[in-house]
Order: sequence, then structure tokens, then C-alpha cells
Amino acid sequence: MNLVPNEAFWAALDKLIEKSEIVVDRPTGYVHPDYPDFIYRIDYGFLEGTDSSDGEPIDVWIGSDEEKKLIGVFCIVDFDKRDMEVKLLIGCTAEEIDYINHEYNDYDSMKGLLILRD
Repeated sequence: MNLVPNEAFWAALDKLIEKSEIVVDRPTGYVHPDYPDFIYRIDYGFLEGTDSSDGEPIDVWIGSDEEKKLIGVFCIVDFDKRDMEVKLLIGCTAEEIDYINHEYNDYDSMKGLLILRD
């Protein structure tokens, strides 16, 4: 089996982020349009000009770390939408990652797998 080294994967994502504008369409404090009980505690947005499996741009969580480096990805399975997506984590602290993990795994309708960058 000939696998691509992890460094190449992360470098490709870095390049994608570098060449894309990050748009924050759900800033901290924003109420989710479909779930009024859900209030974003971290900025959430997308990479302008990209495509994800749902036909929308690639989603990103933007944390409070000022370096704003890509630190990991979440692979999400959503049983209600019957789809799977990848969410990028940019500049997220350990506390923020824990919050995101709970949001993706505390419900029966959705599960997420965190992959941290080495």
C-alpha cells in the first residue's frame, strides 16, 4: 500500500486555506438558524471558493489562538442529513476543541472523529 505521508496532507490543507478567504458567517454568540437553543461559542465559517461533500464551501471553526494555524479536522457523520463532512479547526485551543467535540458527539443524530495534526 502506498500512502501519502501525513505531512503532504496537512501541507495541502495549509495551501488550500492560504489561497482561500475565511468567511465567518456565524460569529461567537450567533444563534443557529435551525436550532434556536444552539449558540455558537466559537467563530464558525467557511473557505470562500471551495466545495465540500454537501455542495457548500468547506466549513471551519476559528478559535482564539492568534497564530490561526490549522491544528486538526473533524470528520462528521450526520444521520439526519445522511451525509459526511470535514470541518477544519484553525487556531483552536484545547478548551475550544473540547467544546466542538461535545457539539458533534453529545447527540444521537451526529458523531464526529477528531484528527489532530502532529
